[in-house]
Amino acid sequence: MEGTMAQKDNRFFNFNASKFGLWVGLASITMMFAAFSSAYMVRQAAGNWLEFQLPSMFFYSTAVLLLSSILLQMSYTSFVKEHFNTYKTLMLLTFLLGLVFVVLQYEAWMQMFEMGIDLKRNPSGSFVYVISGVHAAHVLGGVAVLIVALIHAFFLPKIVTERRKNRFQLVLYYWHFVDILWVYLLLFFVFQR
Repeated sequence: MEGTMAQKDNRFFNFNASKFGLWVGLASITMMFAAFSSAYMVRQAAGNWLEFQLPSMFFYSTAVLLLSSILLQMSYTSFVKEHFNTYKTLMLLTFLLGLVFVVLQYEAWMQMFEMGIDLKRNPSGSFVYVISGVHAAHVLGGVAVLIVALIHAFFLPKIVTERRKNRFQLVLYYWHFVDILWVYLLLFFVFQR
């Protein structure tokens, strides 16, 4: 009976600290972008706001990021099913698409600059540069984590363990988060104009 009580007590304290830490981090990132959104709306209401059409590259980059998220989910499913070659290939494609996203973001900024929208001229353009730039930095953080995940994929033994599944889930949750966050930001930019 004491053994059963001890097991129940241990379950209360048996939580995944890594996932908890990730959720706390994602909550703080969410708050930061909520603050950006709020500042955008307040500044827009103050007047002197330049209306401009978002560059098409922002929409292309969105498609790339959505595809990368789907491929990473498929990679995780392949890993769990022990289809290791598919898992590695899909993760590598996700990594490459993450880089393509950042390149397309840069191209979008260049399109804005060619339209005469820079960081100094009007706050509307400055907000788009800063918000999309901070998001791109978070994607680059995800790309760095994907590099570590790729090293694990190609150099660790071909076995599925709870620890490896947990690490992969952390990468997956973060990647889906930056994906959903970008979709929100793009819709915010489109509908706040």
